[in-house]
Amino acid sequence: MSIDEGGKNSTEVNQFRDPFQEGVETLTRGEHADPFQLLGPHWTEREGRPVLAIRAFHPGAVGVSVVDDANRLLQPAEKIHPSGLFEAILSPTLLRARPAEAIDPASYRLRFLFPDGNLTQTYDTYAFPPLLSEYDNYLFGEGTHYLKYEKLGAHVREVAGVKGVEFGVWAPNAKRVSVVGDFNLWDGRLHPMRSRGVSGIWELFIPGLDQGALYKFEILSRVGGHLGLKSDPYAFASELRPNTASVVYSIDHYQWNDSAWLQARASRDWLHSPMSIYEVHAGSWRHQKQEGHRWISYRELADELVPYAKNMGFTHIELLPIMEHPFDASWGYQTVGYYAVTSRFGTPADFMYFVDTCHQQGLGVILDWTPAHFPRDAHGLAFFDGTHLYEHADPRRGEHPDWGTLVFNYGRNEVQNFLLSNALFWLDKYHIDGLRVDAVASMLYLDYSRKAGEWIPNELGGRENLEAIALIKRLNEILHQRHPGALTIAEESTAWPAVSRPVYVGGLGFDLKWNMGWMNDTLRYISLDPLYRKHHHGELTFSLLYAFHENFILPLSHDEVVHGKRSLLEKMPGDDWQKFANLRLLLGYMFAHPGKKLLFMGSELAQRNEFWEASEVDWSLEDSPWHRGIQRLVSDLNRLHTSEPALYQVDFEWSGFEWIEANDADASVVSFMRRSREQDNFVIAVCNFTPVVREGYRIGVPRPGDYREILNTDSRYYEGTDLGNAGGVHAEPIPWNDRPYSIKVTLPALSVMYFKP
Repeated sequence: MSIDEGGKNSTEVNQFRDPFQEGVETLTRGEHADPFQLLGPHWTEREGRPVLAIRAFHPGAVGVSVVDDANRLLQPAEKIHPSGLFEAILSPTLLRARPAEAIDPASYRLRFLFPDGNLTQTYDTYAFPPLLSEYDNYLFGEGTHYLKYEKLGAHVREVAGVKGVEFGVWAPNAKRVSVVGDFNLWDGRLHPMRSRGVSGIWELFIPGLDQGALYKFEILSRVGGHLGLKSDPYAFASELRPNTASVVYSIDHYQWNDSAWLQARASRDWLHSPMSIYEVHAGSWRHQKQEGHRWISYRELADELVPYAKNMGFTHIELLPIMEHPFDASWGYQTVGYYAVTSRFGTPADFMYFVDTCHQQGLGVILDWTPAHFPRDAHGLAFFDGTHLYEHADPRRGEHPDWGTLVFNYGRNEVQNFLLSNALFWLDKYHIDGLRVDAVASMLYLDYSRKAGEWIPNELGGRENLEAIALIKRLNEILHQRHPGALTIAEESTAWPAVSRPVYVGGLGFDLKWNMGWMNDTLRYISLDPLYRKHHHGELTFSLLYAFHENFILPLSHDEVVHGKRSLLEKMPGDDWQKFANLRLLLGYMFAHPGKKLLFMGSELAQRNEFWEASEVDWSLEDSPWHRGIQRLVSDLNRLHTSEPALYQVDFEWSGFEWIEANDADASVVSFMRRSREQDNFVIAVCNFTPVVREGYRIGVPRPGDYREILNTDSRYYEGTDLGNAGGVHAEPIPWNDRPYSIKVTLPALSVMYFKP
């Protein structure tokens, strides 16, 4: 047992330690969990009279004074600790205060004197009351604070008539959290935050700060004394990479002009409406060549991308993740700032302008969203408060083997709340029309991409991630309840049932699901030499066995034209003539097949190069007749898609589709009907997957009369050979394909034709 100089053991000494002095030592060491207990105004007694003790801590100051709202000196402060703790004792009358009552934070200021003679003056951060209510804290813990982004993060506020910034962060295992930034020379001793107890929330109002301030959170962990410097998980803006500080930004001042769009969206039935999505990577759609091939801004995208997409006939623009991310080559899929639009292309207001412009021009906006994983960057969510806070501690649950990223702990209420609030945020604040949820399969399965022994079964002994499933269902229920007409879309590549069925019937609740099976089978089939296609005919027709099990989108996405997979054009077999004919065939077949449509940028121009984030779409191809022909075809397919109800109205039921001939494998020809809700309104599609012209090819039709040729992918307008049927054919009373009438048509090589009575 140790003995102090007075002969008493240390246990006895500790019993008589002055709590105030102990708090001072803790504060000056940067370990105090509630600096408000010491700093700011405190009522005390001197010589039996109530007085006001105002304390301030600033290690760099040589003097501190208290001044009133007219800058009159009220009282110089005494330095009561060598580390920089000052105390001024004031009579209550100087601040027109009554003993035991709260002090008006605006009634005084602190004036700091520094060794170089400079003076700074500010309101006292530690005179302001708590801003988060107990009800807020309760909802945080319950995981149901769906507007959490309005409470945590950084918000420009006026408190007690004083303008400043309110900061809030969740760090339950921290011993101390400080706001650091340019305004305090990144010194964590100067602005320690107030702990809100068991909620794990820390908050602080710093007067005098405004939009544009750079900041982070310095977090001293209770676990192992780990000291971390973290960007704000709820920040609305961030520095341009490689810098990583968060930026104070108010997002509530933009004047929206899309009320008509939002009102119409609320009652829009997208499942029975045309939907053709143009998928775009904002950083490589187009560069500003005159300025060193820089990225174009959100506002430039609004001025250039929006009219282009509209003129091409697309109904939606889907952006690869525009949330803040440090690594360009991740295309945004390794998100760090879930609430911040990336600063690469402008400000939050600039992005709002882009969305607003889309809506005013009749285009919906879909964002890719990444709740399946997040990167390990030191300034991000990983090991946030010195513990595995957002991620699972066990790598068998918390690490993603494919991408080297971390997996959210979906079973934790606060983490669920972070993701739910984030999904709603993009619709609440940016008027986004839908979220395409990335890598859903990796969320659903505990053994996703893991070998035996590398994963932990769920509580029932199965491989389903029950916590992630609960999150997904809850997300879809809440989002659709709060934003009628908004869409959620699953990128899900397995046979998980009822992905796009409502939660109340046992589904996951998504509106739509990417049809990865159709994409893989179709691209594999179309890349074959036509000589061998008849032996793989089943790969072409197989998709109709399950086409109506889900509400499918047919995706020809960025994933299929990158990392050595080749562009769509270069996947096609044969010489250039055959490549372009095959691509026209693929696109014509896709737009006739049941399902909504998605096409990645550059594919509408038959770009030869793969997608690369550092380049741009090869716009010079618009000067090439063959490439321009593909562009014209996509535009016309979009217009047919939106003008012909038979091509969009019944995408997800058998009543909208009918095979005419599915089994002509020897000729590699398929024909089918698409019907609208009015069964007499139909379009016939005939696809010839060989480079052989087939004259006199007979197809059964349900009724007599003339049939117009409303699309021919071999048209001269698309740089084809211009073979066809002179605009139409007449049905003959010759039974064929189990139908009472038939038409005899000429099928150009490698072509698709649409006919309509």
